Amino acid sequence: MSAAQASLILFGTFFGLMFLRVPIAFALGLACVPILLLEERLSPMVLFNETYTAYNSFILLAVPFFLLTANLMNAGGITDRMLKLSRTMVGHLPGGLAQMNVVLSIFFAGISGSSTADAASQGKLFIPAQVKEGYDVSFSVAITAVSAVLAVIIPPSILMIVWGGVMTTSIGALFIAGILPGLLIGGVQMATVHAYAKRRGYPTYARATLNEFLRAAAVSIPAMMTPVIIIGGKIFGWFTATESAAIAVLYSLALSAVFYRELGRRQLYDALLETGKLAAIALFCVGTASTFGWLLAYYQIPKILLDTVSSWHLGLVGTGFLVAGVFLIVGCFLDAIPAIIIVGTILQPIAKAAAMHPVHFALIGIVSLAFGLVTPPYGLCLLISCAVAKVKLKAVLKDVIIMLLPMLAVLILIILFPKLFLALPRWWAPDFAE
Repeated sequence: MSAAQASLILFGTFFGLMFLRVPIAFALGLACVPILLLEERLSPMVLFNETYTAYNSFILLAVPFFLLTANLMNAGGITDRMLKLSRTMVGHLPGGLAQMNVVLSIFFAGISGSSTADAASQGKLFIPAQVKEGYDVSFSVAITAVSAVLAVIIPPSILMIVWGGVMTTSIGALFIAGILPGLLIGGVQMATVHAYAKRRGYPTYARATLNEFLRAAAVSIPAMMTPVIIIGGKIFGWFTATESAAIAVLYSLALSAVFYRELGRRQLYDALLETGKLAAIALFCVGTASTFGWLLAYYQIPKILLDTVSSWHLGLVGTGFLVAGVFLIVGCFLDAIPAIIIVGTILQPIAKAAAMHPVHFALIGIVSLAFGLVTPPYGLCLLISCAVAKVKLKAVLKDVIIMLLPMLAVLILIILFPKLFLALPRWWAPDFAE
């Protein structure tokens, strides 16, 4: 079977199954079956072998651990304390409640690494509250969904862990490199909220006193130490990403059960159950996507694409825009984790041929895939937020697009100024980023 025939069968079957609304993880696995049956040199056992090999990864153990950390934080009342801190910091700004929405997403991103967990928890918290205070429903849904994507950009990010494992890129360097673009995107989201609030007259809160801020900070500091432990332990070489995730679980468990004393047996059970559900979804995609990617490599499809793109002579900037464009389009139809495993491995040799730094390549890819979490038809964070608000997707698309435009400007900056976004990892941990 030729590479063209294999590509036609793989992608044709996959998109056909997606059109029939088959879940992505199943569609990826089922798309591999015709090739494995038709190709004489292969067998259906490849699907099981490659799926098992993908699961048999020490790095991927970090995924359920980070999810459990976030769920323990929620169950233990830690999110409520960070909410009070965010109110003392930005509640007095125009659109105070929406500003708190963004700031809490930044805080939560440093703990969970999961945008879907952020969208689900904060959607229930902020959307009804914002509507009650006079915010438009479409705006409330849009800002909740859009701010949730910060969790995959600001470390510790589950996408960074998967990217580092698949592409053999330093996870420590990715963690450090994600700080600046994450804060920039958070900043432009707050600026967007400011513009909306001024135009539509959204309410603000009274400015908090210094004493109120200090009291809120004192209560929240133990929780805010979680990302410090995770990132610091990784970049200083004290433990691996998976070990840091396990330590974060123990720390959040002690914090919720002993320090804040709000985690009971029932809350612990619910946190474990929710973690199991989310981890199963994410890791199932990893297994079937790995088999899909293995077949692409088997037929040397990435090499064929590399030879084609190399003849275009795009250069570093042109390749950056190509990578971003491909991930932006793919992210609309495919979950970020299988997109990394399938599309990332195809684009990696193209980026390498253009002399693109692997951390810069990762930043472009991860930030681009973050857009896919709020762009239809896949847009999981947007779908979750719409479900919470009980509104149709088309009713919020206009506000979502407006909020994505300044975020797109940050992505363009990442492409045009790689040295700026690589400066922090090179300064902080040069061994990782060189």
